[in-house]
Amino acid sequence: MTEDFLYYVWQYKTYRQPLLTTDGIEIRILDTGIRNDDSGPDFSAAKIQIGDTLWSGNVEMHIKSSDWLRHGHTQDSSYDSVILHVVYDHDTEITTEGGNHLDVLELKNRLEDGQYARYKSLIGSRNWISCSGQIKSIIDLKLYSWLDRLLIERLERKTEIIETILSENNNNWEQAFYISLARNFGFSVNAEPFEQLAINTPIEILARYKDNLFQLEALLFGQSGLINPKLKDEYAKMLFDEYLFLQKKHKLNAIQSYQWKFMRMRPVNFPTIRIAQFAHLVHKSSHLFSVVIATDKLKDLLRFFELEVSPYWVEHYVFGKKSKAVKKNFGKSSFDLLLINTIVPFLFVYAHHHGDELLKEKAILFLQHTKSESNTVVNQFVKEGIHAHHAGHSQALIELKNNYCMYQKCLQCAVGLQLVRGV
Repeated sequence: MTEDFLYYVWQYKTYRQPLLTTDGIEIRILDTGIRNDDSGPDFSAAKIQIGDTLWSGNVEMHIKSSDWLRHGHTQDSSYDSVILHVVYDHDTEITTEGGNHLDVLELKNRLEDGQYARYKSLIGSRNWISCSGQIKSIIDLKLYSWLDRLLIERLERKTEIIETILSENNNNWEQAFYISLARNFGFSVNAEPFEQLAINTPIEILARYKDNLFQLEALLFGQSGLINPKLKDEYAKMLFDEYLFLQKKHKLNAIQSYQWKFMRMRPVNFPTIRIAQFAHLVHKSSHLFSVVIATDKLKDLLRFFELEVSPYWVEHYVFGKKSKAVKKNFGKSSFDLLLINTIVPFLFVYAHHHGDELLKEKAILFLQHTKSESNTVVNQFVKEGIHAHHAGHSQALIELKNNYCMYQKCLQCAVGLQLVRGV
């Protein structure tokens, strides 16, 4: 027996009636209370009628009554407010620090048949997910309703990261969004240097030169450390000369070029190409987040992120090496990743700050009209018979795997609860 299972039995009232204290007094559960994950009794604000008396207070749960003593609760005054001690096995009488006799509910003979066996089977599983082979038995209505809730949890989890970035940038939404967007322009490989590039090159400075793509490239490539006086390429020399002037004017510090990674990457994803595309984005608007907020249709937002590169980069992937002329546009798949990882979370947090439910709904709709991600987690769920119909579902499945399945929190998961109940 585990305490987690007892919490489940208590919270969802999956016990057999009638309920009696170990002294034979009838118990009526009017409100199971609120689960407490911090120190102190396990459930607070419960309402329970014991005999003719209606009690309001806390509930503590243990495998054995003697665990009360073993955990030192007798010497802890915060447990004086406990109105009922719920245990699997009552093996000793308990008196609180205040001298009160604790009423005890023993559940050993009140559990519904088969539930604990099904729970043990789940948490004993060594499969990719505990419910492997069973999850597909959950009806779609319940499963996808759960995924909708998990999507909100995932967006709320990302809120913490965004709040930190906001705080570090004096609650400047444009700067915070610009830094996050830059990080995701580098994707996983060059996320760190791209983020540092944005931090070292404030959007307010770039905004002064938004109408001049050459100066934007001079600033961004200069700050990236990817141009230097040793380059013999004429365009690189022009950029570097312009950068030296702008660097001195704005007292800028460049990052080190060794931070950028080119190995094992498709040339179209080289950081040089991504920086050129990013320069074009700022060229289109230096108030990037304002554009995102004001755009109601996903197709219009996608159109704004249809980024090109300056003529030099049509024939180059790196400085000084000419290649076959190829348009290097910012693709739909790249936009989808930005939308999922940056745009939607920022919209969600901004909407929360301003109490704008319509904007929050817009953020979620953007995900629901975006193609599902294809990654290890999502593809494994597909093998289990669970399909992500859009990016909202794929984000929810990632949340399910990483924050429920990985820790076998089956009794906090709608799928696990359904399987344990056996209904």
